[in-house]
Amino acid sequence: MKTIPRAPEAPPLVTVPAAAPRALIRRVTAVAREIGWYLAMLTVCGFILLPVGWMLTAALKPDLAPIYTITPQWFPTHFWHWDNFYRAVVDPLFPFLRYTINTLFVVFANILGILISCSLVAYPFARMRFRGREPLFYVLIITMLVPWQALVVPQFFFFYHLGWYGTYLPLIIPSFGGNAFFIFLIRQYMRSIPKELDEAARVDGLSYFQIYWRILLPLCVPVLTVCAVFTFIWNWNNLLGPLLYLSNNSQFTIAIGLANMFQNTANAKINLLMAANLLSMIPPAIVFLVIQKRLIGGIATLGLKG
Repeated sequence: MKTIPRAPEAPPLVTVPAAAPRALIRRVTAVAREIGWYLAMLTVCGFILLPVGWMLTAALKPDLAPIYTITPQWFPTHFWHWDNFYRAVVDPLFPFLRYTINTLFVVFANILGILISCSLVAYPFARMRFRGREPLFYVLIITMLVPWQALVVPQFFFFYHLGWYGTYLPLIIPSFGGNAFFIFLIRQYMRSIPKELDEAARVDGLSYFQIYWRILLPLCVPVLTVCAVFTFIWNWNNLLGPLLYLSNNSQFTIAIGLANMFQNTANAKINLLMAANLLSMIPPAIVFLVIQKRLIGGIATLGLKG
């Protein structure tokens, strides 16, 4: 009887789970979506920074080169006169370095005044109980509704009769009287701190001021950082205040210096003006880059309670 040899058995097929291609597709889709978002944000950022690119292009041009062309030059291509930045700093008519020192003095004096006065006023509103606390706080909030334009003229006459015209005192002293907006922010943040800390400190024999200085202020660093950054930006860009009270070129701030450079059309050098504008943007950018984590964290935690 003839036997027929059996065919070799085929190796078992490896079956791929159906979920694997789906997971791969989802991962590729997520990566593509993320890349798309980044490209969109870069496009928007590039569009926003177009004026900065034009300023850099104008700042690098020589004195006789046309600045305002029919087709705007958004990025530098032909001229690379980096010495224009040095010329803008040492210009004898507009001492940009002196303006920067004056502005930093006014800015840091205002930051010191705001942090001291606003935290001192916010502390009793947030942590202490006394008669008339709520009505006084409502009055404080109402003062935020008064437009600053309505206070310019009476404040000018007040400081003028005090003999402060031509000095930095009208630009600095008001900050030591507090700011309703910053008082509100600090008060809201202080209310989010547990009051058991105050009770424990009073048991240990600390006074109200010691509780404020040793316990609450270290815990309020995020909100104080927010107040300091806002004060820095407002005073760095402030034009009306120095324009009203300062009369000497050696006292001017950066805002007045840039305005004078622009208005001096007889000897206007737009390339030096653009160089000075770019230099004036560096300190705020450095401040933001240095303390951006504290700033974002402080803004995120403001007003969580109370």
